[in-house]
Amino acid sequence: MNSLNAIPTTATPEGSQSLLATNRMIRNTYMLLSMTLLFSAATAAISVALRLPHPGIVITLVGYFGLLFVTTKLRNSGWGLVSIFGLTGFMGYTLGPIVSHYLGLPNGGQTVMTAMGGTAAIFLGLSGYALSTRKNFNFMGGFLAAGILVAFLAGLAAIFFQMPAMSLAVSAAFVLLMSGLILYQTSSIIHGGETNYVMATVTLFVSIFNLFTSLLHLLGFMNSND
Repeated sequence: MNSLNAIPTTATPEGSQSLLATNRMIRNTYMLLSMTLLFSAATAAISVALRLPHPGIVITLVGYFGLLFVTTKLRNSGWGLVSIFGLTGFMGYTLGPIVSHYLGLPNGGQTVMTAMGGTAAIFLGLSGYALSTRKNFNFMGGFLAAGILVAFLAGLAAIFFQMPAMSLAVSAAFVLLMSGLILYQTSSIIHGGETNYVMATVTLFVSIFNLFTSLLHLLGFMNSND
């Protein structure tokens, strides 16, 4: 299969060629992101409709990191597209039972819709800001990597040791970290730091997924205390 991130060779000047490559990268990334979001939403809806049980933290982590590893390995071939739909479909399946839980709470439908609306507003606002201003947010890379690792480990500790307060703190941290990751990844696409639209899509999808689940957790907690 042909390479997914090949840059067309034309007789245009270097600056124009670079702009064309960037625009193509942006277009391909957001087109693939839209398709994976729809596919993931469909698998989540099926999971909710069939009342499928959550696979558990171990299977979820193994499935996610396993499919992420495969996608990374196949990112430069057409099989990377198959892999990314496998990854996002699996994440949609794991999301279904979570959504079902919140739908079962008082005002659960409103909580889920508010989380969806908040996620969309944050993503569109931050992406639009990065695309329109063309500011370089690459300096955030190291901070985000460290912050995500710490928050991930703290989240695991909160699950295994059943610490609700820490779990809420982790969700709040992930809202900020995923917002930063959206800015960082969009900036990386614009400034040539990321030239593979499969991997760019994975990063943005994971940001949106974690942003939504974190907002859902926070809003669900506030709703339960009304």
